[in-house]
Amino acid sequence: MKFKVKKQNSDGVVRLETSGSIREVLINEDFLHLKDASVAVCFRGKDSSGIVEFTPEEIEDLYKEIAPKLHLLKNVKLFKYKKD
Repeated sequence: MKFKVKKQNSDGVVRLETSGSIREVLINEDFLHLKDASVAVCFRGKDSSGIVEFTPEEIEDLYKEIAPKLHLLKNVKLFKYKKD
């Protein structure tokens, strides 16, 4: 996974790039406060790590954009790991 970010600071706009692999996907469900639910994608690279957090609406929008193009991806394998 690659990240490309533009960040504003006192010197102007700085572009940051990093790459890493997804380590964990966390789904935070709050049954009492449904608006506070979130999906967090945790990643770790050689020199960087972080968490990208999405709201349910953002996940739905992302899926709507990706779903029509899924047939273009060939040889996709899904791996499920059991936690010890």
